[in-house]
This record gives sequence, C-alpha cells and structure tokens, in this order.
Amino acid sequence: MDDTLRAVLDELHRYGTERDAGLADRLERLRNVEPDTAQVLSVLVQALAARRLLELGTSNGYSTLWLADAVRSVGGRLVTVDVDAARSALAASNLDRVGLRELVELRVEDAAVTLRDTPDGALDMIFLDAERPAYAGYWPDLVRVLRPGGLLAVDNVLSHADQVADFRALVLADARVSEAVVPTGAGLLLVVRSPAPG
Repeated sequence: MDDTLRAVLDELHRYGTERDAGLADRLERLRNVEPDTAQVLSVLVQALAARRLLELGTSNGYSTLWLADAVRSVGGRLVTVDVDAARSALAASNLDRVGLRELVELRVEDAAVTLRDTPDGALDMIFLDAERPAYAGYWPDLVRVLRPGGLLAVDNVLSHADQVADFRALVLADARVSEAVVPTGAGLLLVVRSPAPG
C-alpha cells in the first residue's frame, strides 16, 4: 500500500467516524468497516489470490479501496454494488484519487439482482456489508456463485447479532460450507464453500 492510498484511507476513516457520530438515522450514515476489519479482508484477498471479487455495499468506497488495492496485488478485479447512486459516485471519486478506478466496476443496483445474474461458481470471494435483513434471502445465491473453496466475509455479525440470527442459522445448517467468526471490528463472519471432492 502506497503513502497516497494510506493517507486517503486515514482521511476517509476519520471523516466517516465523525460524520456518522452526528447522525441519528443509520441510513444516512456511511457505516464504513473498521480499519482492522479492512486489513483482515485485504490479507484474505491476498492469501486466497482472490482474482474475482464482489463487494455488496459500496458506500463511499472505504472498504472498496482496501479491496481494490488487494486485488491489484493478485492481478484481479473487483465488482462493487450499492443501491445509492450518490454513494457509488463518491466511491468512484475516491478510487480515482488513488489510481485504482480501472480495477473496479461500480454498479448501482440491488444486491439480489447482482447475485441472481452472476453465474455459478464465478467468484473467489464476496464481502457482504449491506442491509442485514436481506441476507437470509441472499443465501442460496451467495453459495451458488462462490467457487468451491471460495470465501464469503460478512461484517457486523457480533455488533448486530440479532439482525443476522436467521442468516447465521442458515449458514450453520448448510453442509456445503464451514464458518468461523473473527472477533475484529464489529465481528467478521468467514464462510468457506467446501472444496470440490478429489
């Protein structure tokens, strides 16, 4: 990670934390991941050599910058999705600032549409940080679009455990995956699709 990117990430983290603290309506907040969570995601991308990466929940692009830098190191590309066009535009601007824009496809659409239109086994890794009540509905497609051995990372599973309880139950009951919670930031759930036999 170069100094320019590090400086922009520090700026975005400070701005997001200060801005969100003054807003009562959670939908108006940027709700960026914590830096330690972002760093774990970056390491996971590199460890998996995840060249085909999907982010569900772009916001202003804080996590997107971390992920884009990581996919650059493995020769990959990132697709990031948000329903808010203004936030997607902010993310595009932030990617331009650090020279990562060409590695990222920004989409303004519902995550369910993105997942539905993604081919089976097309992704090495997914980062899910969107509207938590929708997660259970995403589950069949989340598993379907991951390659065998692919990774799903889900934020806020400790901070908002009640909101993801139904989703967590689906994950635990599914023999196609294994999972673990990393107690960093707001709690990061890691779900691995079982590798293909043989």
